[in-house]
Amino acid sequence: MDSLREKLKINEENLKEINSFLLKKDNPLVNDLLEIVEKYGGVSEINRKAKESCKLEKLMKRLEKKKSPFTKDLDWLAKQRDKKAFISVSDYRRKILGKKADSIRFDDSFAVTLEISAFNFFPWLIEEAKQAIAGQELMPSRYIRVRNMKEQVEEDDILAFAAAMQIIGASYVQTLDTKGTMPGADGKPINVHLGGPETITGYFGGVGVPNQYTLKWVDEFLHYYTEYGLEQVLNVNCGTVLLGYWLRKLGIDIEFKISVYLGNDNPYSIFWTLMTAKLFSREDGTTPLIGFNLSNAVNNETIELSAYIRKAFNFEDIVRIEHHIVETQKSIVRQPYDRLNELVKIADHVKNISAKHEGGIPEVDQAREHPSDILDYFMPKTDIIEKGLMPKLLRNYLDKHDAVNRTAKTLTEHGLTFIAAQKLHKK
Repeated sequence: MDSLREKLKINEENLKEINSFLLKKDNPLVNDLLEIVEKYGGVSEINRKAKESCKLEKLMKRLEKKKSPFTKDLDWLAKQRDKKAFISVSDYRRKILGKKADSIRFDDSFAVTLEISAFNFFPWLIEEAKQAIAGQELMPSRYIRVRNMKEQVEEDDILAFAAAMQIIGASYVQTLDTKGTMPGADGKPINVHLGGPETITGYFGGVGVPNQYTLKWVDEFLHYYTEYGLEQVLNVNCGTVLLGYWLRKLGIDIEFKISVYLGNDNPYSIFWTLMTAKLFSREDGTTPLIGFNLSNAVNNETIELSAYIRKAFNFEDIVRIEHHIVETQKSIVRQPYDRLNELVKIADHVKNISAKHEGGIPEVDQAREHPSDILDYFMPKTDIIEKGLMPKLLRNYLDKHDAVNRTAKTLTEHGLTFIAAQKLHKK
């Protein structure tokens, strides 16, 4: 077998050919990317603008200048944090376990990140925080957004959301408008042959960022990175994943998370993705791939093998494996979908994993007047208001919050650990 295994060794001449291709001065793939980078002032200027734009005081001043009503909410949130209105981790454990909590040695090296999706409207966070304070519940430490970016800008929601994440101590991901499910940032159809759900089978090759839209995705990313300090976005296409690797390799400090829509559903597809991340990692070993959402179909063995590959490439502390525990009731998976028991079985030996909550607890969610539906993510706010859906979508979101807390409770009952919003829930 060893002699046969040797045949898999990558020929160094092949690596030289790849490098030679990348460094060719007339390479249009690289040149087109470099032109966009130069458009924004070059690597150093891009990073400088992003660091300045994401400062909390700068975000707050922009909101105050616009007389945004969100300013009052953010001030309230910061005050609640400062007066320690949110339950501490140790008190939460005592709430769940009683005096037994004081005798258990919790291993934070295997802490599970509590993640919620999709958090599309800033006011929902305030309602969630009020519920968390009243019920001594936990706020997630990772938020995923899928709302149209231009809508967020028009309402200053993008500013308020970015500020809130710094106030509570959470990471987040935005979803750019350049994706195949809808018109792009320029208002034109990205995939001219596809429409909405009625053409869903056309997406079997992936959500899609066809043709020139890969470069438009880079342009849009750098716009929001420099203008709002948006560091991390959702990535749904192999081409934009590669361009994300290249941007980081060039020196731009962006990050991205791979979406479940990319369909990484077996160890070999995961190896493919992580291998490319390794090939284009920086000299310090870092990669922009910060989160890796595997397919809903993966089992625990695939997650364990993913962790095996990740560790071999020294990405264990960099690339988070993000796993759906619950999903929306409609339009994405067969229900009931509930992976909590499986999470408990791997949480004590797979590091840097997140429990993503895309729906409510199935038996609760399905009984709602308006069960959670992933197609709601793409609905313009005007349509949501016209149909009277906003209170129902808020209820769906708070159901996801309840599912987050069910996960934290279950992990705690098994002597396992979690990461909640780190500036709210002190250890």
